[in-house]
Amino acid sequence: MLAKTIGGLVGPTLVAIAIAMLLNVGSMPLIAAQVARDPALILLSGILLLVAGIAIVRAHNVWSGGWPVLVTIVGWLALLGGLARMFFPIRLAAIAAQAGTSRALLIGSAVILLLLGGFLSYKAYSRE
Repeated sequence: MLAKTIGGLVGPTLVAIAIAMLLNVGSMPLIAAQVARDPALILLSGILLLVAGIAIVRAHNVWSGGWPVLVTIVGWLALLGGLARMFFPIRLAAIAAQAGTSRALLIGSAVILLLLGGFLSYKAYSRE
């Protein structure tokens, strides 16, 4: 039941992020360059991501199999990603600037987020 609740929040969020990335793929190099010039923004996003990751892991640290494991994995990835942003904001700013110039990487990342978010949304909102 908790997997459906968290999946119902995370799934649509990932879908929205993916759609925003795809709609703004042409602007992403500029956005990435601006983010790279502001490591404080990366640090702040790390704090928010860490809190979200800890909340998911504390509420749903399930490794018993099935689709709910994806919720746990998303939680751990958020937690670790948040820590990385907090500990290495300058280094990650440089990586963000470089990654933001690759159209293929942006589209590929957006497709992965769209598929994961769509799957979590389907599982969370289906009657199974």
